[in-house]
Amino acid sequence: MIARVWRGITPKEKADDFIAYFNQTGLADYGKTPGNRGTTILRRDQGEHCEIMLVSLWDSMDAVRAFAGESPDHSVYYPEDEHYLLQMEPLVRHYEVAQQISPGADAPKR
Repeated sequence: MIARVWRGITPKEKADDFIAYFNQTGLADYGKTPGNRGTTILRRDQGEHCEIMLVSLWDSMDAVRAFAGESPDHSVYYPEDEHYLLQMEPLVRHYEVAQQISPGADAPKR
């Protein structure tokens, strides 16, 4: 499984609106893409700014490419993103999920 991590910075007063906009655009497209296993949206207020981090899970890099295209390391942006974001980061990061632990599960033994 692959974790795709994207980060953006918004003015604090636009953060809620950006998350709502993302739900209508990116999250909707994630959900329509075979191989998407869900997304976690993280938010961190920092004074006047808000950092938003998206962690989406995918079956494989092929599934990521089905969403992002042939250059899966490039961020995917939507027409109104520039209205919310202070900077448009060009790249995302991908990680192989080494382990996923469910609540109540025993911790791995060393």
